[in-house]
Amino acid sequence: MLSSFGVILVFFIFALLLVAAAIITAAIIRPSHPNKTKLMNYESGIEPVGTPWILFNTRFYLIALAYIIFDVELVLLFPWAVSFRGLGWSAFIAMLIFVFILVLGLFYDWAKGYLDWDKPKPYIPELKDFIDTKE
Repeated sequence: MLSSFGVILVFFIFALLLVAAAIITAAIIRPSHPNKTKLMNYESGIEPVGTPWILFNTRFYLIALAYIIFDVELVLLFPWAVSFRGLGWSAFIAMLIFVFILVLGLFYDWAKGYLDWDKPKPYIPELKDFIDTKE
């Protein structure tokens, strides 16, 4: 008979085999018809203009992270609100602390300007700025 860890090992091996079988089956079944349009950066048929290596504004990432934080807040807040009557005062106080911490995070993002889109462009120094031309 297998021990508890042996059963877990069997499930782990079974999971790896299942994933490997799914990947191999997908590689065999899927159609592969590469052409010029399919190999482009965008499959919309629009010819790309310029290089794909552009500087991407980090504000998009900051907004996405703030969205994820507040989305997780709603996911945790909804089940709490559904079962609110049976939880008692300790759960109410815990949720107030949780919401307070998230509101502090929102005010921090707001104060730092992470939610503003019209920020001035940052100054990026160039090599000529560091070379002393005065002799």
